[in-house]
Amino acid sequence: MSRWLTILPLVVLAALAALFGLYGLHHDPKVQPHAMVGKPMPDLALPALEDGRPARLRELTASGPVVVNFFASWCAPCEVEAPQLNALSVKGVRIVGVAYKDKPPKTQAFLARLGDPYVARLSDLDGRAGVEFGVTGVPETYLIGRDGTILSKHTGPLEADDVKALAQQAR
Repeated sequence: MSRWLTILPLVVLAALAALFGLYGLHHDPKVQPHAMVGKPMPDLALPALEDGRPARLRELTASGPVVVNFFASWCAPCEVEAPQLNALSVKGVRIVGVAYKDKPPKTQAFLARLGDPYVARLSDLDGRAGVEFGVTGVPETYLIGRDGTILSKHTGPLEADDVKALAQQAR
């Protein structure tokens, strides 16, 4: 019996390795969940970064499509994405920035250093809004239609081609 107890951890480890190996071979790592696309945007009120006053995301779509960008000062890909967001803003696209699990002073310093393309800057300190949107990590960008429907989702830093596509969709 004691001999089996010494071999049991090796058997369990081998079984787990086989299980994860088979999963990895049949799992596409590029698949990104887009469960919220085509559904209404969560009706949330988040504090404004500047003064903490609550702002309703749904009200920001009343005058047309808006891009909602989840970002953070601690996120290296968000720094890479910053020039693309600035370019999108120059094209006249309205962008709402949601600082995801980030302290307001750090977020403000981040925007001062890299540029501020946002028409509204909101804070999601506890990550609740990110959960409601289905954020899997930052940066993530959502295109919201005038009616509040999530039209598209982009995971990871935006690139030049993404900016062109978002600008066309946001018209």
